[in-house]
Amino acid sequence: MASAPEQEAVQEGRGPSRPAAVLNGSRRTAAEAAQTPVWPGAPMPLGARFRVGPDGVAGTNFALWSGGAEAVELCLFSAEGAETRVPLTELTHEIWHGFVPGVLPGQRYGYRVHGRWDPWTGARWNPAKLLLDPYARAVDGDFGLPPEVYGHVRDWPQQHIADTVRDDRDSAPYVPKGVVVHDDAPDDEWIDDRRPKTPWADSVIYELHVRGFTRTHPGIPEELRGTYAGLAHPAAVEHLVKLGVTAVELLPVHQFAHEDHLLRRDLRNFWGYNSIGYFAPHAAYAASGTTGQQVGEFRRMVRALHAAGIEVILDVVYNHTAEAGELGPMLSMRGIDNRGYYRLQHDARRYADYTGCGNTLHVVQPHVLRLITDSLRYWVTEMGVDGFRFDLAAALARSMHDVDMLSPFLAVIAQDPVLRRVKLIAEPWDVGSGGYQVGAFPPLWTEWNDRYRNAVRDYWRGALPDVRDLGYRLSGSSDLYAWGGRRPYASVNFITAHDGFTLRDLVSYERKHNEANGEGNRDGTDDNRSWNCGAEGETDDENIRSLRRRQLRNLLTTLLLSTGVPMLLAGDELGRTQGGNNNAYCQDNEISWVDWGLLEDPGWRALFDLTSRLIALRHAHPVLRRRAFFSGRAHSADGLRDLAWFTDRGTEMTEGDWYAPAATLGMYLSGRDIPGRDARGAPVVDESFLAVLHAGGSPVSFVLPGPPWAERYEVVVDTSWEEQGEAPGVEHPAGTEITVPGRAVLLLRVV
Repeated sequence: MASAPEQEAVQEGRGPSRPAAVLNGSRRTAAEAAQTPVWPGAPMPLGARFRVGPDGVAGTNFALWSGGAEAVELCLFSAEGAETRVPLTELTHEIWHGFVPGVLPGQRYGYRVHGRWDPWTGARWNPAKLLLDPYARAVDGDFGLPPEVYGHVRDWPQQHIADTVRDDRDSAPYVPKGVVVHDDAPDDEWIDDRRPKTPWADSVIYELHVRGFTRTHPGIPEELRGTYAGLAHPAAVEHLVKLGVTAVELLPVHQFAHEDHLLRRDLRNFWGYNSIGYFAPHAAYAASGTTGQQVGEFRRMVRALHAAGIEVILDVVYNHTAEAGELGPMLSMRGIDNRGYYRLQHDARRYADYTGCGNTLHVVQPHVLRLITDSLRYWVTEMGVDGFRFDLAAALARSMHDVDMLSPFLAVIAQDPVLRRVKLIAEPWDVGSGGYQVGAFPPLWTEWNDRYRNAVRDYWRGALPDVRDLGYRLSGSSDLYAWGGRRPYASVNFITAHDGFTLRDLVSYERKHNEANGEGNRDGTDDNRSWNCGAEGETDDENIRSLRRRQLRNLLTTLLLSTGVPMLLAGDELGRTQGGNNNAYCQDNEISWVDWGLLEDPGWRALFDLTSRLIALRHAHPVLRRRAFFSGRAHSADGLRDLAWFTDRGTEMTEGDWYAPAATLGMYLSGRDIPGRDARGAPVVDESFLAVLHAGGSPVSFVLPGPPWAERYEVVVDTSWEEQGEAPGVEHPAGTEITVPGRAVLLLRVV
């Protein structure tokens, strides 16, 4: 607890005086210190790196950056929890370092960092708190959040100044420890690994949660469910292969912590957007152990997915950490160098918060930028991953305050010989002023395109005033991305993601139902752009159920026929529901887990089969996955263009048609005018297609365009066929007036 002078100082409204280092009376004796020799070691690389020196002595080099610290103690823990403290006395360029002979892989460790306690100036050193190494390769244990893990007195009676009163209770018994690992993978671990290197234009992304995807899968042994090994199991891989996706985008797998407000409600952070260890695979997803075994298990998972032709993309959270705002816990960076790692306000007690999570990493600081890029390179070169999706990427692109597309972070990524070659996906916004940056990221980057999501949702619920926006979204969003050499695959098209309704809930609920989260249904967005088809939630009305299934087929077909990179949410192909919860971040239960029993229902099995067939169709036809934007201009004497738009009368859209209310839109894709060449230099030629989208509730007559567009058409996909009994394969002469059922998509091949 705080000393009496400190308490008086706080009550007077000024900062606490500089305290002496307090170690709870557990400082090592001189005799104990002498038993643990420390050699000078090296300041680079950062972290704990096991090695065998040239003299044959095995040990571990420890290196920790802390720009303002007065002293650093390395804390080594036995299997029984006994702590040995080893001072790191070497200091090179603000890096404290030392080599400890005899420290082998599996050793658990942490740091205590000494310095000033003066929150009024942003100084928050507190050696009573055991701190996790930001470079730890593995983490053993979980974060509970009792009062002892806070650097300040959490229950101080005057809450408005609680963060300024230092808490000197030891946190070591209550926090996980870093683990020394053998950094070099065994020679045979990657010898047969082949990265798929799927081109962006050919990619189909599948967003999944390691635990949620595998937790109830009947084909995965029970002891492997919910783990990296479970995702590597043939039963899990088989589903992905049958579906036809080319990449999995894993929700965060960096070591993360649970928030205090969730633990108080007996809930847990399920999504993982609360990182605290940027090099460590989250230990709770490991079946093999947590004292370094999780590293090898993760690598084996990557190798198994690669062998199936599936890339691994990580959703990464470098914009903030689990230490939250000034009233958050002291777990790692806050106690190492608060002012060095975090953006602080002019009032240095407070944190600049562009993330909505309490803090923002200070990415313009060289050592923070190095932390992030070192982490990214580690996951590529040593863990085998193929790309990253950056949560709230606009926060990383901020210079001092504003989002800057010439920021240090983006500049470093652009020139890095490793990182510029992997897949880079931005969530192109944050919660700060000017944070919405869809379409603004530079070449090399793709972006989650929420304007695609909104337009497609609005169209199929009948809320678009006209079809101008829909036309842009279906054809690659050239209004957003046709600059600076960017391509249509800069747009990651999605209708659903982890955050929000599942696809089934999108057609079953108009209001969020987040009561299980314990926040009075106040959390989660109210802007769902959903339509429940006539009843809120599950219903026995077969007409509504049939309409919902058709709407699911319409949404999936639209997504997989659109130009750009489609992204599916795991379980949408099975009709997974979260019961209307659109913010299931804290639901580690059946609400969030994929329900594999749905495959036993013929109706949901049919949805999976359609999704798989649409993906296969996309893979087979380059006209559906173009590498360049459409020109809309005629390239031959007959007037045929690479892209043309039609009204239901079979006439080309005029300027006025784009501004008029319309529920029906025809999109012609010419396979004769695909720019680019194949690997041997030959022109890329494909079949041509006409897609007809009709969001109206009643059937509509549609005249099939005649020459030069086509002589005949064959129905390839009809999302209404389940109800009408007319399977695809029917042919129609050009000029025929066909009937398009209410709320349906037809894809017709030119024959």
